[in-house]
Amino acid sequence: MVRIKAVIFDFIGTLTELIGYSLENAENKLFRSLVSNGYSMSHENFFEVYKKAHQKYREIRYGQLVEVTNAIWISDALNQLGYNTTPQEERIKTAVNVFFKSYLNALKLRPFAKSILQRLSQDYKLGLVSNFTYAPVIYAGLRKLRINGFFDVVVVSEAVGWRKPNPKIFQEALERLNVKADEAIYVGDTPMEDIQGAKNVGVKTVFIPSQFNSLNDMRKVAQQPDFNVEKLCDILKILNIR
Repeated sequence: MVRIKAVIFDFIGTLTELIGYSLENAENKLFRSLVSNGYSMSHENFFEVYKKAHQKYREIRYGQLVEVTNAIWISDALNQLGYNTTPQEERIKTAVNVFFKSYLNALKLRPFAKSILQRLSQDYKLGLVSNFTYAPVIYAGLRKLRINGFFDVVVVSEAVGWRKPNPKIFQEALERLNVKADEAIYVGDTPMEDIQGAKNVGVKTVFIPSQFNSLNDMRKVAQQPDFNVEKLCDILKILNIR
């Protein structure tokens, strides 16, 4: 049997939970930020075009497995209301940061996450692969939770352009870790993005249920993980760590 040299984790759901987060409140803060910075529009008109723009780029993201950042569909929505904006505008960047502030504040570590990472980092290279439309949130979340120092490699879809289960994002992580697919094991909580994506490039997989996906959700898909665990500390048993 090939020796495992690296353990790669998903972030949202797998290592963290969202506690007390409201998407509606975050979107309202986004709107107020745009208005306060000079975009004059009604709440109703903005969200009518914003929802359509979001759905348009969501179909691109999930259909083509490429990442699109929030500023792009915000700019698209504003342009539909008669403005001439680009995603690079500072006012839009400010609004994106306002939108994600409450998300960042809601991120909490799952039980045992920090101690498991600390233990694994003694014997393995550690990687993180996250689907997220705004990479600075992931970097800030890792720092806030004080686990950034455990990871040798952090790959975020917005930073590299590809979304799980696109094989390219997993291959990017493997290359940066300098390990082969059969020398890594991947831990995630989504049946398609994490488990199917990692298995498709030859990486062994561990499924952990989360607030977003249950074991029943995992059982509904054809491609099953190599291991199912109930909690993060069970990973140590899989790797024969005491």
